[in-house]
Amino acid sequence: MKQSLKNRLSIMTFVGLTVAGFINAFGITVFLNPVNLYDSGISGTSMLLSQISGVPLYVFLLVINTPLFLYGLKRQGKIFTIYSLYAVAMYSLGVFLITDVLPIDVSLASPLAGEDLLLCSLFGGLISGVGSGLTIRLGGAIDGVEVMSVIFAKKMGITVGTFVMIYNVILYIISGVILNSWILPLYSIVTYAAGLKTIDFIVEGFDRSKAIMIITDHAHEICDALSSEYLSGVTQIAVKGHYSQKQKTAIYFIVNRFQIPNVKRIAHEIDPKAFMTITEVTDVYTSVN
Repeated sequence: MKQSLKNRLSIMTFVGLTVAGFINAFGITVFLNPVNLYDSGISGTSMLLSQISGVPLYVFLLVINTPLFLYGLKRQGKIFTIYSLYAVAMYSLGVFLITDVLPIDVSLASPLAGEDLLLCSLFGGLISGVGSGLTIRLGGAIDGVEVMSVIFAKKMGITVGTFVMIYNVILYIISGVILNSWILPLYSIVTYAAGLKTIDFIVEGFDRSKAIMIITDHAHEICDALSSEYLSGVTQIAVKGHYSQKQKTAIYFIVNRFQIPNVKRIAHEIDPKAFMTITEVTDVYTSVN
C-alpha cells in the first residue's frame, strides 16, 4: 500500500536539513560575502546581485531558488522539492540571523579570517560544501542550479556536471566584468573547487570501499581463501569469454583500500593468470533480516 506524503516525510530529515542550511549560511556569510567572494550556482548569483543592488542576500536566495525548485517538481518529485525548499528556507534564515540579528560584524571582513582571500575562499567553500553535501545526502538540494542542470542538460546534449560548470564559468566571467577585476572571481574558483570536493566527500564518503572483480578458472579455491582470510561472503558469477568462448567464473568482492594488496596476492598465488579489475564503490548496503 502506497504511503501518504505526510508519512513519507521524516522529522529527523527536517532537523538535519535545518543544520545543513545553517552550516551553509555560516560558510557564506562569515567567509565569502564579507570579502566579496562568490559561491557557485544560484548562491553565487544571489551574492553578486545583492552586492550590486544592496538588497539583502537572503531575499535573492528565496526569490530565485523557490521558482526553480517548483519548476522542477514534476521531474524531481514532491519529497525532493519539499526537502529542498525547506533547506533553502533554513539557509536564508541562517543568513538573516548572522547578518541582521546576531552580534557578528560581517560587513567589511571575515570575523575569523580577516581579509585573507585564500583562507576565506578555502574555508568558505569547505563549510558551504558540508552544508550542500549534507542536504544532498538527506534527499534534497540547497541550490536551484542543480535542478536546472537536470532539466536542461539533456536537452542541450551535455552532462549535468558540464552544465553546472558552464553556469559557474559564466557567473565568474560576469562578476569579473562588473567588478573590473579578476582577482575575486579567480579566488571564487578556488571556493568552487573546495566546495565541490567537500560535497563529494560528504555524499560519497571519506573512505570509499573498493569492488574487486576476479575472472578465473580457480574460483572455488580463491573464494575459499578470501572467505577464510576476511570471514565474509564472496559472490560468484558465471561468465563466458567472447574470444575464447570458454566458461569462466567472475568473483565479486568488496574490500577497503588496505585490503587490496593482500587480495591481489591471494588471487595470483592461486591463479597467476587471473584477470582482475578494481573499481570504487561509494555506498554499500546490506539487508538485515
